[in-house]
Amino acid sequence: MNEEIQFILDDTKDQMEKGLQHLEAELVKVRAGKASPTMLEGIMVDYYGSKTPLNQIANINTADARTLIIQPWEKSTLTPIEKAIMAANLGLNPQNDGVIIRILVPALTEERRKDLVKKAKVEVENAKVSIRTIRKESNEELKKLQKNGIPEDEVKEGEAKVQLLTDANVVKCDKHLEIKEKEIMTV
Repeated sequence: MNEEIQFILDDTKDQMEKGLQHLEAELVKVRAGKASPTMLEGIMVDYYGSKTPLNQIANINTADARTLIIQPWEKSTLTPIEKAIMAANLGLNPQNDGVIIRILVPALTEERRKDLVKKAKVEVENAKVSIRTIRKESNEELKKLQKNGIPEDEVKEGEAKVQLLTDANVVKCDKHLEIKEKEIMTV
């Protein structure tokens, strides 16, 4: 197979894998009723005038399946952390005792579980769209190679391999959704 086609195939594979990794990271944020430090990923705290990720100014641990403990490195950051958690609108109620912040993660209602499944489906659909976009771009690159003199049969073979990568990654997306949905709906 032509080196240029192989390069496009390798690049396509890398981009699709990054898309899947992004999907996995987004699905981790969709909580399934259990307390997890990852629930607070992405929360930015006003730290001396600049927005700083929560995990860079505090220790976040789980005390049990329903309790998160946030231990800031400076006591002066307790209130800004509390405000940032409230502003993130995650449905969590931080309790500040002057030393640490405790968050009791409420049990999920059936309605909330269904909402979380919908959110997970949206993330999976976004990942699939991303994968299809990568396929389209790769096929366009292959067509350019054909115009530059690479035999049509080699380009067609490259397009077939791109389609196989696309199909395999879409199946992986569906598997991620299946697992997440089961996790969310398990009481």
